Amino acid sequence: MANKETRIFIEEGQYKYSIMYYSVCRAFRMFYDWIGRFEIAGTEHIPNSGAFLLASNHCSHLDPPLVGGQLRRQVNFLARKTLWSSPFMSWAFDNLKCVPIDRDGGGSDVAAFKRLFGLIKKGEAIGVFPEGTRSLDGNLSDAKAGIGMLACKFGVPVVPARVFGTYEVLGSHRKPGWQHDLAVNYAPALRPEEFDPGPKHPDRYQVAADRIMAAIALIEWPEPPKL
Repeated sequence: MANKETRIFIEEGQYKYSIMYYSVCRAFRMFYDWIGRFEIAGTEHIPNSGAFLLASNHCSHLDPPLVGGQLRRQVNFLARKTLWSSPFMSWAFDNLKCVPIDRDGGGSDVAAFKRLFGLIKKGEAIGVFPEGTRSLDGNLSDAKAGIGMLACKFGVPVVPARVFGTYEVLGSHRKPGWQHDLAVNYAPALRPEEFDPGPKHPDRYQVAADRIMAAIALIEWPEPPKL
């Protein structure tokens, strides 16, 4: 059964995550609090209203529920279109409000951009991974220009976030290591003028993406809360 807080969000119609998604994310956090350390900090930097991008590093399939599943706002994550590979997966990703994007078709994904623009106009949050894919070694990778394009085109604040430990726990091509600690930390939002060099810059989108990634790199493991 969903907790009272989750039911209120759904009844108010402001946060449309499914009860199952909230329950799984919260249960995972409770489980990890029990077996080890799970720190979350910086949630005060998440805007209470209005559109924004939530940009995080990407090391594991655990990242979306850690970065977005613990917040009081719905986050619509970008995900590669190939993940909609079966009726069940399509149902799951659609109900989690993920937005499919074609990374392999070449050129821009016009359908995805239109859908994202619609979400921005409605004042919603969009989750993006500037690196484009999961890290193969747990280290930060270079950002893709596509994220910079979205940030510049939409002209909304970008909240940098960084997850720690997800590569060690469930990284690509390695055995799960549930004994490792986990953390997610959110930094103050970047205003458009802080990442956008302007439309006349020849590498506008890549510069914007690099600046967003640099802000993520500055985020440190969060300090435990003071008792």
